[in-house]
Amino acid sequence: MNARTSRTVIAAALLLGIAAGPASPALAAAAAPAARQAAPRSPAVGASDAAALRAAIRGLPKDDATAALVRVSGTAGVWRGSSGVHDLTSARPADPAGRFRVGSVTKVFTAAVVLQLASEGRVGLDRPARHYLPDLIPATYGKVTVRQLLNHTSGIPSVDPGNGDTLEDWYAHRFDLIDPADVVREATAHRPDFAPGTQQHYANIGSTVAGLLIERVTGDTYASQVSRRVLEPLRLNDTYFPGTDPSIRGRHNHGYQVFGTEGELRDVTVWGASDAWAAGDLISTTADLERFTRALFGGQVVRGPLLEEMFTLPDASVREYGTGKPAAFGAGLSVMTLGGRQVWGKTGGRWGYNTAIAATRDLSRTLVYSVNATDAKGDGMNPTAQNIVVAAFGAPSAG
Repeated sequence: MNARTSRTVIAAALLLGIAAGPASPALAAAAAPAARQAAPRSPAVGASDAAALRAAIRGLPKDDATAALVRVSGTAGVWRGSSGVHDLTSARPADPAGRFRVGSVTKVFTAAVVLQLASEGRVGLDRPARHYLPDLIPATYGKVTVRQLLNHTSGIPSVDPGNGDTLEDWYAHRFDLIDPADVVREATAHRPDFAPGTQQHYANIGSTVAGLLIERVTGDTYASQVSRRVLEPLRLNDTYFPGTDPSIRGRHNHGYQVFGTEGELRDVTVWGASDAWAAGDLISTTADLERFTRALFGGQVVRGPLLEEMFTLPDASVREYGTGKPAAFGAGLSVMTLGGRQVWGKTGGRWGYNTAIAATRDLSRTLVYSVNATDAKGDGMNPTAQNIVVAAFGAPSAG
């Protein structure tokens, strides 16, 4: 498989949505600290894997990314690495313990809480979402079930939260506060993309509705429920919901975005995330996400049969909306084949930041990364992120 095919396959399967931006004078001028590897716990990954992982993040900052933080763990070995800079002004080394925006990895936390509520008998996965939100979900979407919200088969269309059509528009509106209920009202005012359960269309809307459902069922805020049910029990002390605060609290590396055809690079670290809410506003660290991934796959977050919902794809007749490709999402997680084995996980992108969690079912290998991509919401795949994924798991299957 050539590099272009490999990149296309990973981008399509993981829905990374990250791309390299044009060359930037700021990046060209910045010093590029060598990749730094912390002392790994025993056992370490094999020499060839370690070399591939070091190579994957070597030489940052580059045109496509200013920093990368990587954690690999599992019975097949442990590796920790970081590369790049904390910020382009000081050019000091990236902080491997820095916080970052996880983007759509937030959806996994949302799905986990809904599945916990289902295990408690407070939510029925096969019940219509309208049963819980009758004042918000119109009769047009009366057959959409809770499960279909989580696995992206609801047919509710994706809508722009109202902050513009171009990157400059979005930047100008980066501090706008978006009400998730308004997003749902706007989406459900449109006709369905398809009949519920017949196709799969990855989008934020299902998790947005799920977040509101969590609030209605519990009488508590979405952020409070995730914190109480997931963050606090797992002691994810560096993970939090920013709410209306557009900044990242505590230690963090700066994120940058390429603007315009001249490759202007702007610091986009401070950018509100209320437009994403339960679909993408969480802030975390690689250490916390690694702990979460291992706990989730190990049955410590969602217990018993309901955990299998995350690893269960829709019926084989359900295809991806618009492409006809096989459905790849369960309730919160997606799957692809890398190095000849199934890897489950989730990626996310916010301006200046790309994130992924991924693991084999047996936890023989887990991967968490944060890449400070300079075009974190592009259509292609970020080369640094691609290299990390392949180094950790192997090349993807083209089939």
